[in-house]
Amino acid sequence: MRKTSTLDTKGPRINEQIRISTVRVIGDDGEQLGILSTENALAEARKVGLDLVEVAPREHPPVCRIMDYGKYKYQQKKRHHKGQAHQTKLKEIRVRPKTGTHDITTKVNHAREFLAQKNKVTVTVIFRGREMAHQEEGRRVLDGVIAQLEDVAKVETPAVQHGRRMVCTLAPK
Repeated sequence: MRKTSTLDTKGPRINEQIRISTVRVIGDDGEQLGILSTENALAEARKVGLDLVEVAPREHPPVCRIMDYGKYKYQQKKRHHKGQAHQTKLKEIRVRPKTGTHDITTKVNHAREFLAQKNKVTVTVIFRGREMAHQEEGRRVLDGVIAQLEDVAKVETPAVQHGRRMVCTLAPK
């Protein structure tokens, strides 16, 4: 079983945590200062008001850099979070040809929230029983929803009939 060192769990050692007698030092401007004792390297770092950070602990002698450790940690965290993009989800609102205007307004407001969160919205009109004979009523409801959302969304896939459902997908602008 492999023994894990403190390097793996806590990150680089800084300032007084560096216990080795001699280290290779890189200045805050990137120039090599050479191999110094740890006390002299710490004195150099304090002279410019920065930290001595061990950047390559497995080298002989270990390589330390004079830098602002707080700023370094902030940039690492920022770089780590930069790659995490929003995962687009597909949300759905369902209406029927006989759905009331206030209910449709409420569903449109929900769709606005979904679109504001950069999610796609599928608007589905479901027909039951004799409503299939009046598909133009379902089309009118669907067109009304699209018209109310045209300021925040664009039609990604136009309205299509799938059996007893009429479906349209909207994407955020």
